[in-house]
Amino acid sequence: MSKKQITREKIIQSFLSSAAEKGAGATSLSDISDMLEIKKASLYNHFTSRDDMYVATLEYCSAEILNSTFMPKAVVDAAAANKTSAVSYLKKAITQYFKLFECDPFFKMYVFIHAEQYFNRQALDIVQADYKRLSEQLRDALKTFKKAGKCDFDDKELKDICASIVSVMTNQLDQYIARKQDIIRQNPDTGVGSLFALPTDEAQLESNLRVIESNLKKIVVFP
Repeated sequence: MSKKQITREKIIQSFLSSAAEKGAGATSLSDISDMLEIKKASLYNHFTSRDDMYVATLEYCSAEILNSTFMPKAVVDAAAANKTSAVSYLKKAITQYFKLFECDPFFKMYVFIHAEQYFNRQALDIVQADYKRLSEQLRDALKTFKKAGKCDFDDKELKDICASIVSVMTNQLDQYIARKQDIIRQNPDTGVGSLFALPTDEAQLESNLRVIESNLKKIVVFP
């Protein structure tokens, strides 16, 4: 691979791949250069140090994750206009959100950020910002469904409603991703990247969604 083919993003992606397999703390510059089939010194054309690469990876993950859309407003408006129930729509949206994070590169970004949140304040801030983003998008969606007469709740309780749904949703996503990580650990010879061709674990996903749906029905009151 020539020097011209190496970019900061490719290096970051390689860092994420290694971090998903062995952890960010155990990932060295040699691991990255070996993965890219370049000399380690070539990495310094793009980053001043390993710490610089680590920070850039956090920033990259933040931009990608926080710019992903959980519930596009146009789709919510269309759902509210037809016979789709709030719970039915939310289940579909959550399913798509789960599937987003089981695919490369979002899977590796999720594993990296959620592992590093216990050691790095910036990673924790990203996780918390993501929870806030999910709550805000959910709040806007529920307001739309309420306006369409598809659900009912006290506006003063809306913040708590959204926080409760997001809490259940993210807890179930953590379990789903952990199961995916187990698949990777049990298949070390295949490498992280090749496993993204595996089909969705529909049984596990459905189990997670049943828990979420049960909580949605408790929280979202219908007229």
